[in-house]
Amino acid sequence: MDNKTIYALSTLFGKSGIAVFRISGASAFSVFGKMTSIDMDKYEDRKMYFAELRHPVSRETLDSVLIVGFKAPHSFTGDDTVEINCHGSKAVIRSILEALSVLPDFRLAEAGEFSRRAFYNGKMDLTEADGLADLIDAETKLQQKIALQQMGGSLLNLYDNWRSQLVEILSYIEAFIDFPEENIPQNTVFKIEKKVKDIQLSIQKHLSDNKVEEHLRDGFRVVIAGPANAGKSSLINAIVNRNVAIVSDIAGTTRDVIDAYIDIKGVPVILSDTAGLPEGNDKIEQIGIDMAKEKINEADFKIFIFDASNNNTTPDIFNMYMTAENNYILVANKADKLSAKQKENLVKQNYVLISAKQNDNIQAITDKLYYYFSEIFADNSSQIITRRRYKDALIECLDNLKRFNLNKDVELAAEDIRLACRSIGKITGRVEVDEILDKIFSSFCIGK
Repeated sequence: MDNKTIYALSTLFGKSGIAVFRISGASAFSVFGKMTSIDMDKYEDRKMYFAELRHPVSRETLDSVLIVGFKAPHSFTGDDTVEINCHGSKAVIRSILEALSVLPDFRLAEAGEFSRRAFYNGKMDLTEADGLADLIDAETKLQQKIALQQMGGSLLNLYDNWRSQLVEILSYIEAFIDFPEENIPQNTVFKIEKKVKDIQLSIQKHLSDNKVEEHLRDGFRVVIAGPANAGKSSLINAIVNRNVAIVSDIAGTTRDVIDAYIDIKGVPVILSDTAGLPEGNDKIEQIGIDMAKEKINEADFKIFIFDASNNNTTPDIFNMYMTAENNYILVANKADKLSAKQKENLVKQNYVLISAKQNDNIQAITDKLYYYFSEIFADNSSQIITRRRYKDALIECLDNLKRFNLNKDVELAAEDIRLACRSIGKITGRVEVDEILDKIFSSFCIGK
């Protein structure tokens, strides 16, 4: 990464009411002098100015803009930063991009470079940067909530706390390495080993509580399964409120797995419509059924549906897919054709009665889905592992902590802790040796 001043359009390119340019770097404030007539002797930081924006060479007026400056370190990147709010015309945007390109030491920013500079300048750690990326990509309220919590430092505080404890432990051990004539007191050995064990248990609990990191971004997998003509396609169409699956009275119409993405009160869900169970009549249909069985086994939640008005259909096939995890619901379709007695019997068997075609009681299904998935987030929503690399680094940290004990050479024990610190540092981006030295010199009277 060079030291040039970078610029970019921060809003989408296209026709809009307003477009925003961000400029950051040592020469950012030259925009005021070379492209506006603002008197810099009277300039006030972080104050919005209305000005005519002119080309730095031709002096042609490009647009009437609102422009604001942020002196380092009080900016997003930590460097001098200027933001230009202009009209969102394609012609205006192109002309400003061209004008900025002729300024000395200016260049177009690379993807993510403003956030990268913020990281290098200590304005955010890697977990906060990931949270920002997740917020930009958020499509549901839950994704927005988790991303904002992560941007606010929920994971950083947790991981930094573990890491600072490990750094403190390492500082003690390093001190005894520097003074080999000093034996580690037994009570110190006990305290260090207990502290390491406590951190180990905390990380293990954090990992065991987090089973949903991929689902947060990609969505929970929900499969609709049941016999042919049970109303699976009608149900998925009713839930998503649009036609995503073909509805037909002909058995075996759905031969492939059809996916639909929905937002259930902020929870991202991928609904899959599958081929009818149990067996197909031809090779192609059987392939679809095999795919359906695979999807059922992989699903986070299952909706088992059957045609309650047809005496020839039976939900017995569901039994092989039911689990003790309670991650399924039983649905009796075409309830509008049932007698009161039939409905009563099905309710006693814990069936949800619906009419997919009439769009009747569909909300009962979405409510159950929301309740099931929201419960997963209820206890630890502020500390959800949102990246696979976090999990990998924490597992690596655990492996190093499990190897640690003070019965072996103290240098090897120190290396176990050092590697554990480094593993957590991979998550936040904070891997520094100097802080270990700082701990040593602040905690001990070395050189007395």
